[in-house]
Amino acid sequence: MLKTPKLLAAAVATVAVLAGCGGAADAGNAAKLSLDAALPTTVPDGTKIVVGDPATEVALKLSGQIDKVSKFVQFANLSGGPQTTEAFRAHALDVGSVAEIPPIHATWTGLHVKIVASKFRQDPLNHPIYKLGIAPGVNVKSLGDLRGKKIAYSPGQAQGALVLKVLQKAGLTKDDVKFVELPSTGDVYTNALAAKQVDVAPIGGVQIKRYLAKYGKDGASTIDHGLRDDAGHLYVVQESLEDANKAAAIRAYVAAWGVAQNWIDTHPKEWIQGYYVKDQGLTEADGQWLVENAGHPDISADWSDAIQRHQDTIELLAKETGNKVIQAKDLYDLRFQTVAADAIKGASK
Repeated sequence: MLKTPKLLAAAVATVAVLAGCGGAADAGNAAKLSLDAALPTTVPDGTKIVVGDPATEVALKLSGQIDKVSKFVQFANLSGGPQTTEAFRAHALDVGSVAEIPPIHATWTGLHVKIVASKFRQDPLNHPIYKLGIAPGVNVKSLGDLRGKKIAYSPGQAQGALVLKVLQKAGLTKDDVKFVELPSTGDVYTNALAAKQVDVAPIGGVQIKRYLAKYGKDGASTIDHGLRDDAGHLYVVQESLEDANKAAAIRAYVAAWGVAQNWIDTHPKEWIQGYYVKDQGLTEADGQWLVENAGHPDISADWSDAIQRHQDTIELLAKETGNKVIQAKDLYDLRFQTVAADAIKGASK
């Protein structure tokens, strides 16, 4: 996510407004839908869902598909675990876009959520989301060199889980390093590296390119972690799936989401200009770097491997945090397993 802290504050304000207006809390008179019942395929007139998925909103507009969802989707300018969880608890959001950690932590805190769409990267080890940023003058050439280092850590977010996975791969524990708890938003991690507040921090997206361009001359560097970090999900608060009208709308949105991800992949020039340059305020060169670094999306109709990887993550986090081991399969609503992939196939005919 490329938002600044100022935009994040605005997003939280948006949640408050939506909650005050009823937002996702107003379920209307829809029939109660069992979580094992077939998904309805027709969205009734007047149905509304609130979706925190800003990048897909732009893709739908750029690709001319926004009309497919505009009658029943209200977009909120927020994404990421902390913001979506807050919005779910305020009954102001139905669908959020996150990595693999927020659904786990939401469940651990008593919030019932379900994953309804999953996206990964083809060739993920060659197209990681994150690299380990190394502060200027700090000697870290391999994962084994992390011993004794100050490492930025954000519990409850993808970057925090990645740090734990990296330590596990290196044969180290939390006791072998010093965690410095910092939020992973905006430029917090790169600024902390530059100021030598931390020795190591997972940095992603265009921050990798900018960090090296700005501080490489001072000895800043990055290293690969060699782990999969490519999970991306849409998840929903369970009460929205128990509303038959909203469940139909969520199904339709997941289908549109899948087509939008495929459009992004097949229209890189339009995506760079429309999203990275015009919407995010990046340079064309930054946008091109991000597109090349992302590789191609993998949206599968079979979530078996994703669920197993998610289970491995849960067990590691439970061990390190003292939380109860939960079953990853319970986080996924398998009724949606083929929705996005089938929509992509249908759109290509």
